[in-house]
Amino acid sequence: QVHLVESGGGLVQAGGSLTLSCVASGRALTNFVMGWWRQAPGKEREFLAAITWGEGRSYIEDSVKGRFTIARDVTRNTVILQMYNLKPEDTAVYYCAAKIRGAPRTEYNAWGQGTQVTVSS
Repeated sequence: QVHLVESGGGLVQAGGSLTLSCVASGRALTNFVMGWWRQAPGKEREFLAAITWGEGRSYIEDSVKGRFTIARDVTRNTVILQMYNLKPEDTAVYYCAAKIRGAPRTEYNAWGQGTQVTVSS
């Protein structure tokens, strides 16, 4: 079972940037897909981005394309979500997720505890 711990959330003004990190532990990540999701109050969980651990192939949801990027650091078992030009509507709890193979936007079976991102106007 993979264990995920997110960090890097916080309060930022609109137009600012944040970098979220997710450290994975517990097993080798070969063949894993690592994803970032978010959930705002009263809304469903929303897919943002994913990356394949082995190849580093990335996927960015259209709603955040051009503002969010995803990367992985294989030496530190870390997945990074960089967010630029943040907007108040980006306010949500951000979750790191993992699964073995599969389409990037479908269900994941391992989740972190989440990190709060608040964007003030």
